[in-house]
Amino acid sequence: MILEQLLEENNLHFDDKFYKDCEVFIKLLQQWGMVHNLSGRLTRSDIEENILDSVYPLKFIKSYTSFADIGTGAGYPGLILAMALKDVKSYLIEPRIKRVSFLNFVKATLKLDNLTVICSRVEQVKDLQVELITSRAVTNTSLLLDITKNIKKEDSSYLFYKGSVLENEIEIANLNTYKIVNRKDRNYLYIEGK
Repeated sequence: MILEQLLEENNLHFDDKFYKDCEVFIKLLQQWGMVHNLSGRLTRSDIEENILDSVYPLKFIKSYTSFADIGTGAGYPGLILAMALKDVKSYLIEPRIKRVSFLNFVKATLKLDNLTVICSRVEQVKDLQVELITSRAVTNTSLLLDITKNIKKEDSSYLFYKGSVLENEIEIANLNTYKIVNRKDRNYLYIEGK
């Protein structure tokens, strides 16, 4: 199995159930993706690369009991993280109904009891506070910190999946303590809560 090799080459190890779930996810994303335009890249190797991208930060972030992923889209990174971390309370916040339908279908198919899909913009989410807030390719860091204030705890951490224009964003967001881990064209911005 190529996905397993890819993850193990990156020093990431998961149980068989995770890889079985990934197989189901890949099939469903390819089926739904063609019809509903969920993701631009639907080849197996593109999806596997996105799965690796989603779980790669598990190598360097601490563990949490809850997280929310903002703008999950086709499932990256939030759905994949929920599949990998079955004992973590996971929330996917996605405003687009087609994508929410897909996420809920995968949730039901894989029986992901740790997962809640919320059809909303994050600014409108009430009565939810999580230890970790994740987001990939949604908006700039400063705005992300601002629009997620209502779901953060006092000591919440952030994990943002970023491209190359990060220095400017960090300056604008006025960040003092953070960590950047780089892999290929990806910068993972990790802001650990106090």
